[in-house]
Amino acid sequence: MAIITSDATTDLVYNDQVLLGISANDALWVQKSATELAQLYKARISKAIKAYRQATSWQTIAREIALSILIIAVLILIIYATAKALHWIKAKITAEKGKRIKGFSIRGYKIFNEDRAVSFFNGAATVIRWILLLIVFYITLLLLFGIFPWTRKLADSLLNSFLTPLRKIILGTWHYLPNLVTIAVICFVFRLVLKGIRFLKEEVETGVLRLPGFYTDWAAPTYQIIRVLALAFMLIVIFPYLPGSNSPVFKGVSVFMGVLFTFGSAGALGNIVSGVVLTYMRSFKIGDRVKIGDVTGDVIEKSLLVTRVRTIKNEIISIPNATIMNSHTVNYSSDAPDKGLIVHATVTVGYDIHWSRVHELLIKAAGATPLIESIPPPFVLQASLDEFYVSYEINAYTKHPNRQAIIYSDLYKQILDLFKEAGIDIMSPHFYVVKNGDAGKPDEGKPH
Repeated sequence: MAIITSDATTDLVYNDQVLLGISANDALWVQKSATELAQLYKARISKAIKAYRQATSWQTIAREIALSILIIAVLILIIYATAKALHWIKAKITAEKGKRIKGFSIRGYKIFNEDRAVSFFNGAATVIRWILLLIVFYITLLLLFGIFPWTRKLADSLLNSFLTPLRKIILGTWHYLPNLVTIAVICFVFRLVLKGIRFLKEEVETGVLRLPGFYTDWAAPTYQIIRVLALAFMLIVIFPYLPGSNSPVFKGVSVFMGVLFTFGSAGALGNIVSGVVLTYMRSFKIGDRVKIGDVTGDVIEKSLLVTRVRTIKNEIISIPNATIMNSHTVNYSSDAPDKGLIVHATVTVGYDIHWSRVHELLIKAAGATPLIESIPPPFVLQASLDEFYVSYEINAYTKHPNRQAIIYSDLYKQILDLFKEAGIDIMSPHFYVVKNGDAGKPDEGKPH
């Protein structure tokens, strides 16, 4: 390569071919003469040609191929070593079953038993091995592409494909830190508020704190309502600080979820609202004997969606709370412990029996019936004066509303026995007797 100076330019010539022409103005920009700048360029080009020749010589290529083989061998060795290590780790995990590995429990709830814990650890070890292999394989590709001159651009591209998103994640996280701190502060404040409300709830439940007109059984549902409202308000406050909250896609998904929840849970929301209202109405509580519509039984469960009742036939009936709100409810247990529940039975007796005698027998039958209270004493009412008989109603108090079926059965037995001993016929609803003394030919159709 030669430097030839002409009238207008100083040229770099190789094999009678001009590679580069340098004018005085070009040299002026770098504050050198045209000849000095030409010599500088000549040195750089010569160095680049020498480096290229050296990089593409068979000796260099042979070394690069040998280095590539070595890298691939190391990769194979790492794959083999990780496979052996994984096998050894799984064997150690299996050996520790029942010793150090006994499952996971949180507050008495066993999340993983021993077998599931072993499977979890084995799966985690396999996933870790594959992650390590992917990292090693990625580094191997970078090294292999970086060895040969023709694939170094691929190595740079591969490296940038990893570094560019990583850089974006790091920068995004750094810029999001103020919002993250704000969210953490908001969550901390709401947590303190909820802890304070929970403390008040526990004080009201135990009776330490008494609020006029506020019952202790209202404490838990009121706390849950306030908690849900507080969490919803917290989400509203946090929403503007969430990443992507201004994105149209994020807003569209939020609207879609809201519409889906509204239309998909209309009936459930009605039952939930009814369940909350029933709690504050205090129509019944767990263990009460109630009659809801046509269902009679003991309340065994109250939830936001349904109320479950066990009938006297041991049937479990689930009644939606919205149905309870739209029907009448009879509670047999609410006043039974203090005032007692009145059980009553109606008997019909002919006009030929004096009412005082009937009163005496009915009161005696009630007094002989188990689970019926002596104070207040039983009493009898004349219910009606019918065409052929008088209707008498025995009323007695009991403090065991959940055993009404047994009480009524025993009361009926006592009435039957006492009236039979007294020779009095119960005419319910109609009773046919013999009038002419012929047992074989009763005067049918003649009520007595």
